[in-house]
Order: sequence, then C-alpha cells, then structure tokens
Amino acid sequence: MATDYAKLTENLRLFYDFAGKVVLFIGAAGRQLLDPATRTKKLIAIDKDVDALQELRANIVARGLQDSVEVVGTSFEDVTLHGDVVYFEFCLHEMDDPEKALIHAKSRAPDIVVYDHSPGSEWIYYGAEENKVSRSSAVMTRFGIRQRRTFHAEQRFESHAELLAKVRPQGSLAIERAQRFVGVTNIIIPMDYELNLL
Repeated sequence: MATDYAKLTENLRLFYDFAGKVVLFIGAAGRQLLDPATRTKKLIAIDKDVDALQELRANIVARGLQDSVEVVGTSFEDVTLHGDVVYFEFCLHEMDDPEKALIHAKSRAPDIVVYDHSPGSEWIYYGAEENKVSRSSAVMTRFGIRQRRTFHAEQRFESHAELLAKVRPQGSLAIERAQRFVGVTNIIIPMDYELNLL
C-alpha cells in the first residue's frame, strides 16, 4: 500500500463539513477521499476520464446512492452546474491552467476546497510534478487562501518494481528518478500534502 488513505480521508472530514451541501467533486475518478456516502445534499462527481468513472458508478449503484450522487463525465471547464462548494481532489496541479480553473470554480460555488500535494514534498520530486505543484500553489496564494492545514505522510513500497509501477505514468523523468531505488526494499518516501479553503 502506497500511503494511509484512511488518514487522508479523516483529514478531509475534519477540515471541511460537506454535510447538507451541493458538492462539485472534481477529479472524482481517482481514489475517492471524499466518501460518496457523506451526507451531502447532492454530490456531483466530475471527471474527464469517462472510463475511470465507470468504477465509481458501479460503487454508487452497489451502495444504493444513486439518488444523492450524480456522475458527470466532462472536463471541469465545461461544467455549468452550481453548488455550495467545489472540491478539487489531488488534481488542481494537473490542470493546464489552475488559475482559470479556480476562477471558474468561484463562478460555480462560494467555497473552494483544494486537497493536493505541498510544494517541496519529496514525493512530488519522484513523481516529477514539482513544477506543476509549485505553479498551482502560487495560483492559490494569489487567489486568496482563507484556511490551510498541512500534513505529513509516507509513501511506502516493498520494492523498486512497486514504486516504478506507481510513478511510470508520470513519464521518463519520474522513471529516471526512481532508479536510485533499484535493489532497495521497504522504500519509504516522505509525502507532504495540504488542504486549502479558498
């Protein structure tokens, strides 16, 4: 297991109260740290990866949550729905234009919650995402952060092969950086992350 996802979920639960709110959940096709069973008024799960949303749809049906959760396969920039909060889950740094995404989010809801990596985290170095994370962090700072909580976790891998499977989708630079762990077992890489309310 790469990291303690239960801890990340608990951090989110304690940071912001989604109960009774219409939530636009951006990046919902990944691992959901915001449980679809949270007592929201309506959870609208949005992701441009339509294929990845199929697993979320199946989970929602299996849990009988069809009346409170809607799944929308589209890019966030094309979303015209309104809510009480726009929630970005480890995806703002991946967006082509984080500033444009936040401006659009503010036109969709009064609150914006961003759950993402912290600049300077060792883990994002191995994922070759330090430039993306620094860029999105700077945009959030300019946009205006009302509240921030920072956290520390660890990414753990039994072997170089397991680490490589995790970072390979990030491209050749991530693969090259992971080479320092060839032949190493029980790999531990610190991961700093944060929650921001804008």
